Amino acid sequence: MADPSSYRPKPGQIPDSPGVYKFRDEHRRVIYVGKAKNLRQRLANYFQDLAALHPRTRTMVTTAASVEWTVVSTEVEALQLEYSWIKEFDPRFNVKYRDDKSYPYLAVTLNEEFPRVQVMRGAKKKGVRYFGPYGHAWAIRETVDLMLRVFPVRTCSAGVFKNAARTGRPCLLGYIGKCSAPCVGRVTPEEHRELAGDFCDFMAGRTGAYIRRLEKDMMAAAEEMEYERAARLRDDVEALKRAMEKSAVVLADATDADLIAVAEDELEAAVQIFHVRGGRVRGQRGWVTDKVENVDTSGLVEHALQQLYGEETGDSVPKEVLVPALPEDPDAVSQWLADRRGSHVSLRIPQRGDKKDLMATVQRNAQQALGLHKTKRASDLTTRSRALEEIAGALGLDTAPLRIECFDISHLQGDDVVASMVVFEDGLARKSEYRRFQIKGFEGQDDVRSMHEVIGRRFKRYLQEKERTGEWEETPAPTGPVPAPQTALAVLTGPAAPAVGVDTVPGAGTTLAPDATLAPDATLAPDATLAPDATPDPDAEPREDDGRPKRFAYPPQLVVVDGGQPQVAAAKRALDELGIDDIAVCGLAKRLEEVWLPEDDDPVVLPRSSEGLYLLQRVRDEAHRFAITYQRAKRAKRIRSSPLDAVAGLGETRKQALIKHFGSVKKLKQATIDEICEVPGIGRRTAESVAVALASAAPATPAVNTATGEIIEDDDGGSTT
Repeated sequence: MADPSSYRPKPGQIPDSPGVYKFRDEHRRVIYVGKAKNLRQRLANYFQDLAALHPRTRTMVTTAASVEWTVVSTEVEALQLEYSWIKEFDPRFNVKYRDDKSYPYLAVTLNEEFPRVQVMRGAKKKGVRYFGPYGHAWAIRETVDLMLRVFPVRTCSAGVFKNAARTGRPCLLGYIGKCSAPCVGRVTPEEHRELAGDFCDFMAGRTGAYIRRLEKDMMAAAEEMEYERAARLRDDVEALKRAMEKSAVVLADATDADLIAVAEDELEAAVQIFHVRGGRVRGQRGWVTDKVENVDTSGLVEHALQQLYGEETGDSVPKEVLVPALPEDPDAVSQWLADRRGSHVSLRIPQRGDKKDLMATVQRNAQQALGLHKTKRASDLTTRSRALEEIAGALGLDTAPLRIECFDISHLQGDDVVASMVVFEDGLARKSEYRRFQIKGFEGQDDVRSMHEVIGRRFKRYLQEKERTGEWEETPAPTGPVPAPQTALAVLTGPAAPAVGVDTVPGAGTTLAPDATLAPDATLAPDATLAPDATPDPDAEPREDDGRPKRFAYPPQLVVVDGGQPQVAAAKRALDELGIDDIAVCGLAKRLEEVWLPEDDDPVVLPRSSEGLYLLQRVRDEAHRFAITYQRAKRAKRIRSSPLDAVAGLGETRKQALIKHFGSVKKLKQATIDEICEVPGIGRRTAESVAVALASAAPATPAVNTATGEIIEDDDGGSTT
């Protein structure tokens, strides 16, 4: 590892003008290329204290062995030179987008004597006009088939064309009117090229004027009583309209724009581009990249613009480019785009209207592309096996962790604190094993303490299940309090409790400890007894009818917690308190995707291309999604709560009947018992319960109009708590 101070330029050597710089390693390979408005200020950032640098930047400067720069006159020249050097040297620490698929284009070979319309993939060729890219090749062929009736341009290969010219007989398309048959001289090269030009104009979005011209010719033919010609023109117009219907109108007519959206996490980013021509989406493409350099959204956008338009000129660069964030120097990038197009290019962030709505759609596509990129490997058995082996090797496990459990804590400013447990077996999610928890041990926000509680509760149940199934030799049940995890409890039978995230109840034929609890509707096993002062537990866990445990019965080989050292230490401490020492624990920190192990001061850093890291990320993200979904549902239920919820036996139908009859909870509270009894389905006993519940309910916090300061009367009676 090189010391950056060993190759740091002397003070005053670096100019303070715009330029492009290269970092080289000890073998003189270029490993990073960057540009700057002021080279002196930018390069000084790389030679500060290593501890103050971003980890990616720190890795780059310690890998490098020298730095050199080139001075340019303008920021636009710097942008162009940076793109050229990145393309030439392919530096390992620069963001480089890679296509997630090979997209097909509709191409017109204007560099040939008789231009040909065809589907093309791969690198673009000089003299060929491209449209797209399209999602599927069949979409191009359908569009071309509709348009050949109006623009009968050649579509055959060179061999077929030469054979037809030799024999003097055109192909089938020539006979049915979908090719002008230049091979046999039905049209001159100039006439055929004009047809190809009209085809390109129509595909470029200049559709309205052409269709209006055809409709005008059709009306003129009808007036002159040339009905056959008018019918052909009518059919041509319908064919063009059907071709246009293949892509829906999303923006105002004649709008030419590219919309670029970025979805990113700490390690990767996905870019989606929608190409809009003539107000219609004419193509879509996507890229995925590793974030090997310290780059934000604006930097990702700038790199995407360079790769998207670096080789384009003319109309291939649209009049308008819409982005989620502007590059660091938007004026220079706009000027660079304008130079490539040959006219002004607007580079901006959409703020309102149809363009903002369409940008939201592009953003959703980018998010889905990133998620698909991260999860599509999970369908491959070989890849999953390699991922599990990499995790085992990185964490020092004896065997691959075939069952992984991940825990995450979720809350909103300390309220509605919940936790989630997700399970992956053989690298695949097992959603039937997912569990949710409510934090009961304390109030407020403390992720570390919450993690300790959840891990303790989950594995306490595992030990209880282990004892119940007889996996260890049973000892005589104590008659008094017994410390966990050896506390002996009774098996329950009866209806399943609806609660989730609650403590289970273990084995049969034993005695309940004094502080044990049972579900209200549960019954004890025949040979079970209750210890003195034992009370039913409303959170007790039900059993399957065949005696098998319904949940929490199987131990994982690896426990993953969402967090760093504090959360990992809390999870390990919970396992130690239960006497469990055969389950590995690690944490995955979001900031840099570092893997933390108990009692280790330094994290385990898995390679960004590691299948093991992808699997750990997917497990962690799934736990986060499951936790936040539960937390939001819990918060929404609390916000929608009503005093009527406290009335036993009052279902949703009769609640709605009461509200409909009186108009609001406030008016219901003012009603007498006799008036409540007038509601269909409400007896006197229920009416008395409703009246008692409403009378004892705490008054709701008054709502205040923040603009006027007035207290808003509560007409619907909904609680704000």
